[in-house]
Amino acid sequence: MKGKYEIIVKDRHLQYKFTINRNITILRGDSATGKTTLIDMIAAFQANGISSGVSIQSEKPCVVLTGMNWKVNLEQIDDSIVFIDEGDTFVRSKEFAETIQHTSNYYVIATRSSLFDLPYSVNEIYGIKNTSGNRYQGTKRLYSQFYRIYESDLESIPKPELAIIEDSNAGYEFFENVCKENAIPCVSANGKSNVYKCVRQSKENNILIIADGAAFGPEMERVLSLKRTKAIVLYLPESFEWIILSSGLIDGKRVATIVESPEDYIESEKYFSWEQFFTRLIIDETKNTYLQYNKSSLNDVYVSGNEKKAIISEMGVVGSILTQKGKNQ
Repeated sequence: MKGKYEIIVKDRHLQYKFTINRNITILRGDSATGKTTLIDMIAAFQANGISSGVSIQSEKPCVVLTGMNWKVNLEQIDDSIVFIDEGDTFVRSKEFAETIQHTSNYYVIATRSSLFDLPYSVNEIYGIKNTSGNRYQGTKRLYSQFYRIYESDLESIPKPELAIIEDSNAGYEFFENVCKENAIPCVSANGKSNVYKCVRQSKENNILIIADGAAFGPEMERVLSLKRTKAIVLYLPESFEWIILSSGLIDGKRVATIVESPEDYIESEKYFSWEQFFTRLIIDETKNTYLQYNKSSLNDVYVSGNEKKAIISEMGVVGSILTQKGKNQ
């Protein structure tokens, strides 16, 4: 499945309206914020149709997955948007992550836990808020919508004392080159699950974290908890490959169109995370050219001349800070 889908779930008293953009969406929030109510409404419609008093507007079927037989039931679900409530603890298992990896569904998971086995985006973690209430057929209907929990705060950042890079391959080689040129210590965390530990063990206080936002969602809560003791700034593009693809280095309207609306091109059955898609895309688009890309080892052209400048420019304020010579501000 690919694409983004607007969904409206409503009854006489309540309406949810939201858009699902990729294969894994996380709903966070405390009890009584509306997560379970939404899923209960979908389950009621699934069981009893319009006689449930619930209506659903969606281009794709919306179904609820629950119970001990979740794996067997999932085998019968295809090309659908699957909702799972936080009471179903199987979502926290490695078995669940492995099972859904090559399915053609999208998944919306209500949970207050970080699901470390799932590569979900920082941009697809939502809370639910009530926006307004209107009179409707003699009753008051409450309107609810999703809001993105983690928003970028990169308008103004200081020059870091240390840069921690999630990647250990081509992405790290690029950022290490940029940081070294501008006297900024730079280390690799050797994977997203090590970023938290790397920050905790660092002696520096002012730290820039660069990680692939497409799969960093599970790490956000514990990494941001370190803001109580350290001045942390997170730069979370989809991936390093996405930065290059967005920079305009690779000519062609096709690449620009894909980067603008990747959800229209990324098959959930084939790519568990968007970062996998962007890696495949850049490898295919640069094959047998001077920009030929290899994830395990960076092509020197990317840290040379105009190519390097284009990538840094695409990074916006972070690129400007990393290339600012002189003392920390």
